[in-house]
Amino acid sequence: MSRSVVILGSQWGDEGKGKIVDLLAHEADAVVRFQGGHNAGHTLVVGGEKTVLHVIPSGVLTKRARNLIGNGVVVAPRALIDEVRGLEEKGIEVRSRLGISPACPAILGCHEALDRVRERSRGKKAIGTTGRGIGPAYEDKASRLGLRLADLADADRLEQKLGGVIDYYNFLLTRYYEADPVDGARIADEAAEMGAELRPMFADVTGELHEMRRAGKALLFEGAQGSLLDIDHGTYPFVTSSNTTVGGVMTGTGVGPGDIDYVLGITKAYTTRVGSGPFPTELHDADGRMMAERGVEFGATTGRPRRCGWLDAVALKRMVRINGVTGLCITKLDVLDAFERVRICVEYDGVEGFPVGAEEWERATPIYEDMPGWDGSTQGLTDQNKLPAEARAYLERLEELIEAPVHMLSTGPERDAHVILQHPFSG
Repeated sequence: MSRSVVILGSQWGDEGKGKIVDLLAHEADAVVRFQGGHNAGHTLVVGGEKTVLHVIPSGVLTKRARNLIGNGVVVAPRALIDEVRGLEEKGIEVRSRLGISPACPAILGCHEALDRVRERSRGKKAIGTTGRGIGPAYEDKASRLGLRLADLADADRLEQKLGGVIDYYNFLLTRYYEADPVDGARIADEAAEMGAELRPMFADVTGELHEMRRAGKALLFEGAQGSLLDIDHGTYPFVTSSNTTVGGVMTGTGVGPGDIDYVLGITKAYTTRVGSGPFPTELHDADGRMMAERGVEFGATTGRPRRCGWLDAVALKRMVRINGVTGLCITKLDVLDAFERVRICVEYDGVEGFPVGAEEWERATPIYEDMPGWDGSTQGLTDQNKLPAEARAYLERLEELIEAPVHMLSTGPERDAHVILQHPFSG
């Protein structure tokens, strides 16, 4: 019986991971975030009430699961505390159920300032970051310059380390970007305050996970963003700053490859992307506008409109292989209910092999295979036998193209709007 399940986005993010994590979290003893920061957003709809989570694992909305934030996550202390307090205002107990690795890199005000200034300086070549300091914090982690949450909770260490970081960033901001400096004293005061509030929630996340695994507990690892935004395997440089693919689970929590039993790839029935970067199947016509309207395609964290296009089976197959996907969960199939014709990109023209960077991706011209749409609604279905024949044919063709089975369908935003063909926790 599968006990450790990884949930990953298989496209450019916004595939509907939050709802699926929430659904499966009811059978998990722990839900774990392993990469990214508060630039991610998972929207959950329970009992008609919408909750958007950014850093706190989606298991917080269950009464059972322990919620863990691994060392691979970059944490903005103020944003995390605000998220905790917002959930507490809804009557949700958080602090006793949340464990945070003190090894998480801290996102400070200087990171946010540099992120925003740098994006503005790029002009038309802007990557499309959220301006929340994610990239600079990961840069500091790699250069061994940055502070960890443990440093914020130790007054002596904070004083020793923070001054040099502030000096470095103010040099960049004022001398290179000709921007205003950050207020080091304010950042220091807030860092100390937030460190003290977070310290009671510090936990040996790696140790907990190995003990839970040893005890046969059910573990759920929750990915943020999508695989095509992976720093190594995505549409570089229009990517995020972490490994959004399955390797990030190991480095971001300390579990081993043998501790993963099942990988669920969350896949939208079409394709969307937020921000800049190549997107071979992007639509600029009435079909694209209809996808956006029917799918309510706006970013959970940023509110930015998502670009829409047909499903890209070439990119999806690559991400399925990289992640070792066991099964797919197809989301938002109902958005395609209104189309007389649906299309799948089955090949790229204009490039040799799989694109390795943005320049190659920009040259990739999609070659489509057309399939008939279906007469009938798939919204809210809970029985696979009630799927229109053409919708089933679409899913079967997708399975053939990407060489992976569809194990779940999400047929609406509510928790109970789904079809499970094979349960990830039951093998």
